[in-house]
Amino acid sequence: MEKKFYQMTPAERMDSLNLSRSARSNLEKMALDSEIANNLIENQISEFEIPMGIAQNFVINDRPVLIPMVTEEPSVIAAASNGARIAGSFKATMNERLMRGQIVFYDVTDPSSLTKAILERQTEIFLQAEQSYPSIVKRGGGLRKIETRIFEQNFVSVDFLVDVKDAMGANIINAILEGITSLFHLWFPQTHTLFSILSNLATESLVTAKCKIPVKALSKGEDGAEIAQKIALASVFSKLDPYRAATHNKGIMNGVEAVVLATGNDSRAVNAGAHAFAAIKGRYEGLATWEVKNNNLVGELTLPLPVATVGGGTKVLPKAQAALEILGVTKAEELAKIIVSVGLAQNLAALRALVSEGIQRGHMSLQARSLAMSVGATNEEIPLLTERLRHEKIMNQEIAKQNLADLRK
Repeated sequence: MEKKFYQMTPAERMDSLNLSRSARSNLEKMALDSEIANNLIENQISEFEIPMGIAQNFVINDRPVLIPMVTEEPSVIAAASNGARIAGSFKATMNERLMRGQIVFYDVTDPSSLTKAILERQTEIFLQAEQSYPSIVKRGGGLRKIETRIFEQNFVSVDFLVDVKDAMGANIINAILEGITSLFHLWFPQTHTLFSILSNLATESLVTAKCKIPVKALSKGEDGAEIAQKIALASVFSKLDPYRAATHNKGIMNGVEAVVLATGNDSRAVNAGAHAFAAIKGRYEGLATWEVKNNNLVGELTLPLPVATVGGGTKVLPKAQAALEILGVTKAEELAKIIVSVGLAQNLAALRALVSEGIQRGHMSLQARSLAMSVGATNEEIPLLTERLRHEKIMNQEIAKQNLADLRK
C-alpha cells in the first residue's frame, strides 16, 4: 500500500517532489535536529533560515539589555538600536497577566437567564477548571474570573480569565474549556454550544512601555523641537487615518515580531492580538502615542503580549533558549516588557526619520547590501558594490547590475 505524504520520512517526501539537484541540496542543509523538526510540524522537509542579530543601546527598567532579533529586513535592527540610543531608557509595566478563553452559545432563547444561571454556579465551575488542568494550579495559576457577554443574533460568550503563569497558555485554557463545556452540556441540555477556544486578544495581558526624550536629543543639525512636534503630529494622524495607522503599526511590529520569533513564541498570535487591539475603540488606530511636554518628547506604547518563556517553541528550539539567555529573562512578564520597549524604540526611529530626512534615505542605505547580493555580487564584491550603491541618487536592480559590471571591468 502506497504511503500517504504525512506517513513518509522527510527524505521520502523530498524524493516525491522531483526537485532539481541544487534545490534538494539547499533543502537538505539543516541546523535544527531532524527529529525536532520532523515532530514540530506536519509534512516536514527542511527548515527556513532567517538571520538573528543583536539590537543594542537598550536600558529597560534601569537594566541594560542586549536584544536578539530575527528578521530578514536589513534596517530593522539598526533602527531599533538607533531608537533605543535616542530614547536613553524605557520604563515598562504590566499590571496583570491573564489569558482569556471563550465558550460561545448560539440560538439562545433567553440569554439573561443563561448567564445568570452560569454565574450562580461559579463554585462548581472553578472546581471543574482545577480538575481539568491540576498542574497549573500547583504552579500557582488557574482560573481567576468568569465573565459573560450577550451579543446580537442570540449569541452568548462565557469568558474565562486564567493565570497561565509563564506559558502562552493555549493548551491549558483549551483543556479547561473542554472540561467546563462538559458541565454546561449537563446543566443546559437544550442550549447549543458553538465552540470553546482561547482568544488571542489578550486584554488582560497588557504591557506598556514609556520613554521621555529631551527634544534636543532628536536633532542632527535640524531643530529638535520642530522634529518633536512633527513626531507628535504624525502620532495624531495615525489615530485618524487607517492607511497611515497600518504602516505606523507595521513599523512597531517589525521590532515586536523579530523578538517574538527569536524567542520561539507565536508571532501569529501576537500580530493578531496587536492589530485587534489597535481597533478596539471601533476604528483602526496607530498603537504608539507621542506628545511634546515641557521640552520633552514623551512616548507610550501599550500592547497585549501573550508571550511565554516555557512550553512550545521556547523550550523545543535551541536557539530560542539561547535568545532567552542573552536577554537574561526567565519570566514571561519580563520578556513582554522587553518586547514592548523594542516596539516603541522601533516606532521612534521610524517617525524621526520620516519627519526629518525621510524614511528612504536610511532604509535604502541599509538595503544596498541586500540589493548587491540579489544581483549576484560575490562575498568580495558585496562591500564594494554596497558602497557604490550608497552614493547613487537612485538605487534599483538595473543600477546595481550596471555598477557590478563596472566593478568587474
